[in-house]
Amino acid sequence: SSHRGDCPICFLPHPVNKPRAVKSCCSQTICVGCDYANVLTNCEQMCPFCRHPKPKNKEEVKCNTTKRVAASDPVALNYIGQRHYREGDYGTAFKFWTKTAALKLGNADAHYNLSILYRGGKGVEKDERKKLYHLEEAAIGGHAKARHHL
Repeated sequence: SSHRGDCPICFLPHPVNKPRAVKSCCSQTICVGCDYANVLTNCEQMCPFCRHPKPKNKEEVKCNTTKRVAASDPVALNYIGQRHYREGDYGTAFKFWTKTAALKLGNADAHYNLSILYRGGKGVEKDERKKLYHLEEAAIGGHAKARHHL
């Protein structure tokens, strides 16, 4: 199993560098195969994990994600941090990733993302020690890229 865990439907490990479907209703990460099977069985109108109706538009996705963030869901917090990072809002990305990394058992993706911020000094002051700390935490969590960078 990788740091991304297993698909909750088929129980196969998620590949490290392959796409996966994250459902906004329950923040479950479904493998592409199970997501495709859901479409083939004409059940694409609902989440294959929680059976919640599929969001009709981006506003519903945003509402679902906001609810998951309010519940301190690490997948949703990491997703929101990535969105802010892509938009160039490094300070807000830092805030979300720090919260995600601090949750029980941490989050390997969040630690890796924090190491990137500390390496480049984006939204934070460059800090080699903190960069290495977060890389080590991500590597301990099984993050392949973090292991490579160490």
